[in-house]
Amino acid sequence: MPHPRTFSGPLHEKSYQYALRIVLFSRELMKRNESILSKQLLRSATSVGANIEEGQQAQSRADFTAKMSIALKEACESRFWLRLFEDGGFCDQNRCDLLIDDTEEIISMLSRTVRTARNGT
Repeated sequence: MPHPRTFSGPLHEKSYQYALRIVLFSRELMKRNESILSKQLLRSATSVGANIEEGQQAQSRADFTAKMSIALKEACESRFWLRLFEDGGFCDQNRCDLLIDDTEEIISMLSRTVRTARNGT
């Protein structure tokens, strides 16, 4: 049963829900013996939320920017794996499209966050 938690903002909540959907998707892939690629996706996609979580406790603007930049890179990697799953026929197009759309939204949010943090505004 999920634990009720208060997230600090939309990006934090979205990244958690995204990671949860990827965990469930990866579990399905592993049942079909697609473990090598699914582990790559699982690692990168859950890293997005983990770095955002760490960034919430950053000790400086530079630390925050670094964590958000890592999260952005991991989100871009996750998009790569999802596109590979879709194009390789490992999942139905609708499901992959939804996950890719979520990834794109997180990338967009993280890009704005990193840009704002770097500019100091």
